[in-house]
Amino acid sequence: MFKCKDSIIKIVKGDITVQKVDAIVNAANSTLLGGGGVDGAIHKAGGPEILEQCKRIGGCPTGEARITTAGKMASKYVIHTVGPIYKNGKNREGELLYNAYYNSLILAREYNLKSIAFPSISTGAYGYPIKEAAEIAIEAVIDFIEDNDFVIDITFVLFNESDYNIYEKKLSTILNK
Repeated sequence: MFKCKDSIIKIVKGDITVQKVDAIVNAANSTLLGGGGVDGAIHKAGGPEILEQCKRIGGCPTGEARITTAGKMASKYVIHTVGPIYKNGKNREGELLYNAYYNSLILAREYNLKSIAFPSISTGAYGYPIKEAAEIAIEAVIDFIEDNDFVIDITFVLFNESDYNIYEKKLSTILNK
């Protein structure tokens, strides 16, 4: 557990769909109509209500975020954000990934949410290198906390031990400077 201003940042290994937070973040595709990985797991766990709301929203550009209820999951909301597909790092991928995290937190602030859980956005099927992605994710979260007078508990939920260790090392390095 790490503290930044009055906000708490923590890392857990596990399943994002069972997190007891105000909102979980979905690493969605631009259609918001479900897919594989985290996106598929969230749509399956939340039920058809999420898909129906996503259809009404009508999609989401890369780097932006949209919000729906969480259906049958423990969280109240799902914040759907679209991370970039990694090509070579020279196509604004870093900027778009940063925006996906930052814009998700802006929505959390707008809805006055007190806790949020993030997956590692774009590091699965979208191929973003985990070490670079972790650094961008943490930078975006810290920048949001420092830019806003808003207290929120942030949890990074990592699917495996390797990703967990990378996030933990990056957080320790960045916040213990």
